[in-house]
Amino acid sequence: MKTKNYAQGKWIEGEGEGKPLYHAITGEQLATASSKGLDFAAMMDYARTVGGPALAKMTFQERGLMLKALALHLMSIKKKFYPVSAQTGATRVDSWIDIEGGIGNVFANASLRRQFGDQPFYVDGEMAPLSKEGTFIGHHIMVPKQGVAIHINAFNFPVWGMLEKVAVNFMAGVPAIVKPATITCYLTELMVKEIVDSGILPEGALQLICGSANGIIDHVTSQDIVTFTGSATTGKMLKAHPRLLEEAVPFNMEADSLNASILGEDAIPGTEEFDLFIKEVQREMTVKAGQKCTAIRRIIVPEKLVEDVQISLGQRLAKTIIGDPAIEGVRMGSLAGQEQVAEVKERVEQLAKSQEIVFGDLNNFEVTGADKDKGAFLSPILFLNTDPFKNTDCHNIEAFGPVSTIMPYKDLNEAIELANMGKGSLVCSIITNDDKIAKEFVMGAAPMHGRILILNAACAKESTGHGSPMPQLTHGGPGRAGGGEEMGGKRGIMHYLQRTAIQGSPTMLTKVTEQYQYGGEQTITKEHVFQKYFEEIQVGDTVITDKHEIVPENITDFAALSGDHFYAHVDPDSLDGTIFEQNVAHGYYVLSRAAGLFVDGPKGPVLLNYGIDECRFTKPVYPGMTIGVRFTCKEKISQEKKVAAEGEVLDKGMDIKKGIVKFLVDVYDETGETVALATILTMIKFKNQD
Repeated sequence: MKTKNYAQGKWIEGEGEGKPLYHAITGEQLATASSKGLDFAAMMDYARTVGGPALAKMTFQERGLMLKALALHLMSIKKKFYPVSAQTGATRVDSWIDIEGGIGNVFANASLRRQFGDQPFYVDGEMAPLSKEGTFIGHHIMVPKQGVAIHINAFNFPVWGMLEKVAVNFMAGVPAIVKPATITCYLTELMVKEIVDSGILPEGALQLICGSANGIIDHVTSQDIVTFTGSATTGKMLKAHPRLLEEAVPFNMEADSLNASILGEDAIPGTEEFDLFIKEVQREMTVKAGQKCTAIRRIIVPEKLVEDVQISLGQRLAKTIIGDPAIEGVRMGSLAGQEQVAEVKERVEQLAKSQEIVFGDLNNFEVTGADKDKGAFLSPILFLNTDPFKNTDCHNIEAFGPVSTIMPYKDLNEAIELANMGKGSLVCSIITNDDKIAKEFVMGAAPMHGRILILNAACAKESTGHGSPMPQLTHGGPGRAGGGEEMGGKRGIMHYLQRTAIQGSPTMLTKVTEQYQYGGEQTITKEHVFQKYFEEIQVGDTVITDKHEIVPENITDFAALSGDHFYAHVDPDSLDGTIFEQNVAHGYYVLSRAAGLFVDGPKGPVLLNYGIDECRFTKPVYPGMTIGVRFTCKEKISQEKKVAAEGEVLDKGMDIKKGIVKFLVDVYDETGETVALATILTMIKFKNQD
């Protein structure tokens, strides 16, 4: 049986015999994988000309809903993937991390649509005034790149490793070509087949290479993005490809790193933190059999606690049953294949020259429910390095399996120095209940780490753990870890967008961005905008309200009502040395009174106002001044109509088709000068509910 590649809208078997793929538990051959005969240039052209335009014309809201639909679909069929995942040597927990963790990442990226507008592009940051009279301004827009994201993955997360990357580029409007680790590509193939068959993604959005992708970088252009996850050696070789340099192609590298976990001096035996530390280290050594780019490779502990840690960790590792994940009680499966076992053994033997194995044996260990010589099994190996400043192999050699090293430190400065000797890591953790220790460690270790987990009893129940990068936060690290950055919520999406500065008049940039720019032309409407349905309102529609004169009683009454008796509002004898000439109206009174001016009372399409953004007060308002409001539609964002799942009861009003309209509240005085600016968020019904 051969795995198939998905290229140019077709499933294609690679030519030749291909690379044999084996069941990681039984050792039997499952399939072969080959990409020979694939036309990489044609695949990339197909992505750019078919998938790219289809994604790019979708709005961020549409892309987010597409991802949500995909995540819901994959979650509904998740059971299909577990039996195949078990063939990779994964336990149920390992598979859950890979499969449901990957799908959860898609959900998380889908929810990011709420941080974007309802356009195919993103308007970034604030308008920049570029002229004295305000007739010439600047802004930044971010548009989807017109290339393809090439994801080269060389580690054993066949589902999560793909989904956590493609969810981001799809959200940005860019297609992807995925090359998973060949050794477990059969699981990725199954996932891609289900995605393709669902019809949720537009054609050309996703292609798959099962086998070597050697030569694909020869065809990249400046609009493409290449990401790599795997060994630093391979990553550096790819990063130096002349084509990447010639075309200035963005290259994001996430390399395996020598991640560390530090036990705080306060976390002595008997404390919850000590127990958490032992549990966390054992888990990171054995989950996915240590085949995680974030796994703990260096265990840094106070020198007085080395023996306690060695004993406690050894006892916990001894209870870890290795074997066939289908057997009840098995807590650690195999590595992905015999090739990986051989590589890890070689690294262990190198490390053993400068440090002592205190738990585990490369050859003598028990396996439950399987033949350890046929499967890709390995015992957890725990080293002790009593002089990690002299014997430095542990800071330079990584065994990509269930292997880690205990090392002592005298004080926190030494702990920081040891952590940083990894020369750049994806993650480190410190287990402590002492905030001073935590702060000092973070400040010292942050420059050399992409992520730092501070773990104690207060967050342990809900902590996702040392080894779990989260889609809302950046994943990557400096130095040895590759110097890259991915995920990170909104930040991650921006890696696939081109930021472009645009300049012009406020009116012109309003038309280009479809967001009202302050100072642009306004369309004065006779009918109040609160009486218009969502699709009837246009960006720039403006209501000029009646006016209100501020009197002293307004200030005293608002002080009594709100309880805000700040001296500038109520004590005229305290104004010497301040910027105020007399008692000034409360800013929140000005905003409240503005609401009284711009709100239209009769029932209409408006469902509710639910927030204020970017509120600021730009000029003091004194008794005797008169205020009015220029109330302008700034931006429109449509929302999906909620559909109840079987047995679900939606909250009242949630099944209405609606959208968010952002209105600019420009409060001005009798001279026409702005005294306050705010943006209110209003939920408004569609007229057409179909």
